[in-house]
Amino acid sequence: MTSEMRRRSPDELLREYQAEETAAASGQLKVFLGYASGVGKSFRMLDEARRRRERGADVVVGAIQTKVPPEVEALLGKLDVIPLQSVADRSLIDVEALLRRRPGVCVIDGLAYDNPPGAPRQHRWQDVQLLLDAGIHVIASINIQYIAELRDQVEAITGKRVQETVPVSFVRNASDIEIVDAPPEEPLERSVEQQVDAERRARQLSRLRELALVLAADVVDHQLTEYLERHGIHQQFRTQERILVCVTPRANIHEMMETALTIAERFHAELIVAYVHQPNLAEEDRVALEERLTIARTAGAHVELLEGDDPAEVLLRFARSRGVTQIFVGHSQRVGLKARILGNPIDRLIGSATGMDVRVFPQ
Repeated sequence: MTSEMRRRSPDELLREYQAEETAAASGQLKVFLGYASGVGKSFRMLDEARRRRERGADVVVGAIQTKVPPEVEALLGKLDVIPLQSVADRSLIDVEALLRRRPGVCVIDGLAYDNPPGAPRQHRWQDVQLLLDAGIHVIASINIQYIAELRDQVEAITGKRVQETVPVSFVRNASDIEIVDAPPEEPLERSVEQQVDAERRARQLSRLRELALVLAADVVDHQLTEYLERHGIHQQFRTQERILVCVTPRANIHEMMETALTIAERFHAELIVAYVHQPNLAEEDRVALEERLTIARTAGAHVELLEGDDPAEVLLRFARSRGVTQIFVGHSQRVGLKARILGNPIDRLIGSATGMDVRVFPQ
């Protein structure tokens, strides 16, 4: 078989796709995606603009927040800024000035903003689309809660709902998407109440980060699918994701299933829920277990009841036999004498789950 006829890898196809897009008349969109406020999206975005300018690109800033921290102000001082227009005490990108200037790259902060009444376009992302159509590359930023199709999920996590949104179809057309991670919290002396708040915040950030990662993967998958369809290539690269949710009477089934269903929907993954039989369960635990299995079945998951003396080994053996790629398990902070002597089952599971991702949920 000649090299021209061999199956190309996803990386090779994506490189070809990106090369074609570079040569295309329309501009490319790069998105800096955050899952929490204050993680440094504006700095990362402007630093990218600075690097491009130093490489010879004609870069301007078309929109930036009114108040920025000193490190962002320093980067702005190195870039040309096209002032925003003020309409009805609201800020509006000067699209006409940008089209006359026709820079190679334009930086747009606050992608989800709505334009004031009477503006030619209702949403800022529509202004950006006009710039892209004119062949101007755009670097933009947005937080995960402003993605229209994810707004309900983010609200369920944070309790906050936003009004201004961007459709996921617009973000999917990005040629590049980069997640800006939240920095780890500094270890501080905290009261019990502060510690509880910090742990709740950490759980929220973890779930928001998962949404951001799934969206970023969805963008890459969309790029590849478009390339394949455009070239009439019928190749299937992804090994199907298979998620195994391990249930116990005390498992945090709602959070585990919500996360698993989000990933399964995005990646058309198979979702399996398993329980390792434990003899002599107390009636209270038996009822709690059945309630959790009922929730799993109602959500459409396939439920497996497994047998064996060592739950960690039983779950691993089953996971390998089914080609599982992700394992969700619950874990209590309480450690009994048996676990101290023989080792924590979760630690043994993680240590032996070669080729599989293990996600631990507090219970």
